[in-house]
Amino acid sequence: MVDRQKAAANRKCTGTSVLVTGGGGFLGQAIVRRLSEKGERVCSFSRRSHPQLIRMGTEQIQGDLSDARAVLRACEGKQVVYHTAAKAGVWGRFEDFYRTNVLGTRNVIAACKAAGVQRLIYTSSPSVIFDGSDMEGVDESAPYPRHFHSAYPRTKAMAEMEVVAAAGEGLCTVILRPHLIWGPGDPHFAPRIIARAKRIRRVGDGNNRVDTIYIDNAADAHLLAAERLATRPELSGRIYFISQDDPIPVWDMVDAILASAGLPPISGSVSPTVAYLAGGILEIAYKTLRLKGEPPMTRFLARELATAHWFDIRAARRDLGYDPRVSTAEGLRRLAAWLQNDYRRPHRPA
Repeated sequence: MVDRQKAAANRKCTGTSVLVTGGGGFLGQAIVRRLSEKGERVCSFSRRSHPQLIRMGTEQIQGDLSDARAVLRACEGKQVVYHTAAKAGVWGRFEDFYRTNVLGTRNVIAACKAAGVQRLIYTSSPSVIFDGSDMEGVDESAPYPRHFHSAYPRTKAMAEMEVVAAAGEGLCTVILRPHLIWGPGDPHFAPRIIARAKRIRRVGDGNNRVDTIYIDNAADAHLLAAERLATRPELSGRIYFISQDDPIPVWDMVDAILASAGLPPISGSVSPTVAYLAGGILEIAYKTLRLKGEPPMTRFLARELATAHWFDIRAARRDLGYDPRVSTAEGLRRLAAWLQNDYRRPHRPA
């Protein structure tokens, strides 16, 4: 029965104009919703079926990015592919990140070329340029670091290189680097902060500023990238930071999220050195004892929490026409409403 349902879904998706990999994820669903509102025919490619997409009337193909044939079937008949699916996180085996983020992206690129897809929008991360030091107002000219502190940014950087190399070979591509996507429906950023509220400690003096991006703004940027590529193919192969363009102290943002959930602000603090050493010890413990889950602190996370992360988005404004339409204050208001009404509803990742 399940196989027949999958086959039926595959047949119905054939010929649709847009594919979103990871369409059941947080960003993927937002992109699917915006495309559907515009009247586009949208298909999602994820590892499992998602009730939210069923309610939106979105066709779904179930498969894994490591399955080249499944990816090709999903890309057939599409004009645009939004590749949002990825393995994210600060902990895990390099091989697992590589399989999804690098090999999976290679499969998407190959499928796009074989199926005659015109435009590919790839979702990356600013962490690909993080070298452990402050990133203040950096733009797209910043190089990759010599050493990566986590498998996630390393494999995302490798995937970026693949997407850039694919540009100009009959496929137009754009890479977007959204930083810390949040908002109603968020299954990761805000819920983790809320769940760990009693255990969280500030790392450093708390003055390091970060920029983030509200979910609707992130979705808008992806649609704008595809639209601009249609009329300006010379943008192919370019990379863009996208954010709120509103850097604030990271712990002010954390406290604002806690306040949205009716929780008190963070009170305790530790030095960056202590956090880094604790992360190293926990990494050793988790590897040696083969503990499940991820450590509450890692060296990569300690450095992220203690440093500034905000970016120059003038290129996205100029080339894509991107302008964050939902302010941080308005986004927090919407987040608070969601936390009060819908937070406990289950959300399964793509």
